[in-house]
Amino acid sequence: MHPIAEKATQIRRTIVEMANRTKSPHVGSCLSCADILATLYFNELRLDPWEERDICILSKGHAAMALYSTLAARGILTDKDILGYYQNGGTLPAHLDRCKGKGVEVSSGSLGHGFNMGLGIAYGFKKQQSGRRVFAVVGDGESQEGSIWEGALFAPKLGLDNFTVIIDRNNLQGYGRPTEICSCEPMREKWEAFGWNACEVNGHDHDALKFALARESHGRPKVIIANTFKGKGVSFMEDQLVWHYFIVTDEHLKTAMEELA
Repeated sequence: MHPIAEKATQIRRTIVEMANRTKSPHVGSCLSCADILATLYFNELRLDPWEERDICILSKGHAAMALYSTLAARGILTDKDILGYYQNGGTLPAHLDRCKGKGVEVSSGSLGHGFNMGLGIAYGFKKQQSGRRVFAVVGDGESQEGSIWEGALFAPKLGLDNFTVIIDRNNLQGYGRPTEICSCEPMREKWEAFGWNACEVNGHDHDALKFALARESHGRPKVIIANTFKGKGVSFMEDQLVWHYFIVTDEHLKTAMEELA
């Protein structure tokens, strides 16, 4: 197995266990971006020294379990942190709060905000002449927010070649498919028209993600449109809208963990 694929499977197992233990939703949204986060944290991000680390923002903050599980796999969060998720008086909330966990860079959950906070941080690094980079993982349903497109217009004007956006295009949001509700297609062509260095890849192919992240930006911000499946890795969850909401029962857990063995 690909070494990053092993980490992605570990992340998925933690996600499913967390969702079962706490009876929390959004497991499908978490599973779709596990390969993206695994590739970022185990191949791309510069995290040492911590004070000079690259910044990774999960703008689709309802998928908090995915980031928590990735940070735990990377050794940034502890097992105690994970066990305190979604508990009264616990450690980690259901939506991301930057004050509640190491490595949670911004508070997100109000869709469209994390993207622009990342843009601002990247601009700050540019003004400081710092080599630090910013990465933001954005949902395709989230991309319907007007704030996304305001930022998309502005980032090339600022020359933010230290800013990379990865769109988790699983084509499912809360009430259906983005392509049917409020389509942003053709997505790659729109970002290119806004002045971004844009490419499209299989969001579950770690080598394709690595190659896209390593591409020269040519002085522009970069966007990677990562085609994914909601619920990826667990067959009965894949591409199923209900797993935006459904709770992982003990029976679901048993079957999922067998598939993720």
